[in-house]
Amino acid sequence: MEVEAAKMIGAGIACTALIGAGIGIGNIFGSYVSAAIRNPAAAPQFFGNAMLGFALAEATGLFGLVIAFIILFT
Repeated sequence: MEVEAAKMIGAGIACTALIGAGIGIGNIFGSYVSAAIRNPAAAPQFFGNAMLGFALAEATGLFGLVIAFIILFT
């Protein structure tokens, strides 16, 4: 196998972290909307937790993307 082909395969595998980030973000905001509909008065209280969960899930996806770029361009 050539080195370039191995780099492409490795970068593709590293990008699978983006799938998990998308699923995690969907779960976070789906749960937040569900909670906000059930109890609208408590929605502002949970918004900070939803943003923290979003940031952590997105950071996981970005780490995978950075690894893919490192594999491709080094």
